[in-house]
Amino acid sequence: MIRTILLGSCVSVQGAFVARRPDGRIVVKVGDRLFTGKPVNKAA
Repeated sequence: MIRTILLGSCVSVQGAFVARRPDGRIVVKVGDRLFTGKPVNKAA
């Protein structure tokens, strides 16, 4: 599943879902790199 996360106030990354952290952040994989950030909510 492809997910989008926020790394900062205006930097987002989209990649394959890897894991969910206990603090609510999620991990996505882009190529061979892993990124952790806050998930972006779906549009209403």
